[in-house]
Amino acid sequence: MGIYPLRPTRRYRSIWISDVHLGTRGCQAELLIEFLRRNDCDRLYLVGDIIDGWRLQKNGFWPDTHNDVLQWVLRKASAGTDVVYLPGNHDEIARSWCELRFGGVTIVNEAVHETADGRRFLVVHGDEFDAIVKHARWLAHMGERAYQAATRCNLWLNAARRKLGFPYWSLAAYLKQVVKDALETIDKFERTLAEEARRRGFDGVVCGRVHHAAIRPIDGVLYCNTGDWVENCTALVEDHGGRFEIVRWAEHRAMTLAVAS
Repeated sequence: MGIYPLRPTRRYRSIWISDVHLGTRGCQAELLIEFLRRNDCDRLYLVGDIIDGWRLQKNGFWPDTHNDVLQWVLRKASAGTDVVYLPGNHDEIARSWCELRFGGVTIVNEAVHETADGRRFLVVHGDEFDAIVKHARWLAHMGERAYQAATRCNLWLNAARRKLGFPYWSLAAYLKQVVKDALETIDKFERTLAEEARRRGFDGVVCGRVHHAAIRPIDGVLYCNTGDWVENCTALVEDHGGRFEIVRWAEHRAMTLAVAS
């Protein structure tokens, strides 16, 4: 897949991305590079699971495009973007470096973001509030193996769809939507994060972890999830007025190319 010029660069006040899972075959690195090229910001938050240490420990997969993602992040940092990296459960080794700064990137366990209109948001990956990861690590790894199998099938399926002229479609995302237990788990996770934000006096929370992009009010606080760059290719953005939006880059790209053709 080539990287095509879509439109002039757009500048946001803040961008949040998470769950990139560099080091896995399911990572949509080229689409993320394209997004980073076409969108700029004053502050970039990397909200965990940027590198998949779990997968790299088992069988390494690291094409040049995965290096390119990191290079684009560092390029933004050197150009003046304030880059904040919050490790997740898949890249938890980086938590031992919290409060340090490397190449213009600050590593923290959690962050507090103040929006342009003065609201305060807690920013965390979210795995510390996930009972499966926190209390049953072996179960999380078992779920990870099933997830990797789904993403492998997704690659084969979409290779066939491209040959037939059909757009990208996520098998893993579809399976999550049709499994009731998965939806109930996501809802419980969202409410747990919202409750934590409210308990600590924040106006909202930004997180990753569950690969389900969302912006929704929950019991008086605004819950925001960045989504991922494996299944959905989404980012959370804040404009210079403090308004939040989910950017669905794969869908945006497909529509833009369709209009151009």
